[in-house]
Amino acid sequence: MSKKTVVSGAGIPKSHLPFSAGIISGDYLFVSGQASVDDTGAIVNDTFEGECRRSFDNLKRIVEAAGASLDDAVQVRNYVGKQEYLAEFNAIYREYFKEPFPARTTLIGCLGDLLKFEVDVVCNLAK
Repeated sequence: MSKKTVVSGAGIPKSHLPFSAGIISGDYLFVSGQASVDDTGAIVNDTFEGECRRSFDNLKRIVEAAGASLDDAVQVRNYVGKQEYLAEFNAIYREYFKEPFPARTTLIGCLGDLLKFEVDVVCNLAK
């Protein structure tokens, strides 16, 4: 049975919901879906670009708190609110992830009206 370690520390957004921001298990880091929230977990409504960048920045903070970087990502799952955001999303995505790109899934139109974007990631921590 693999041990689980919760990623915690300053700068990681808090949540009132029942999940850990990140879990390390073996050589892998699993980061829960990150959205456009502030450090207290309150949703920050913004343009698609603003929400997308805030979500990626929150994700990056958790990954870095685990001692990794986005270069260690092996899988990224993205949840884009509307199809018309897709081109903008792909441009922003390339700023955070470089070749060789991680495996990726992108779902469109699945967030309702509350959020414009959400992202989660799996990173390989083996060096």
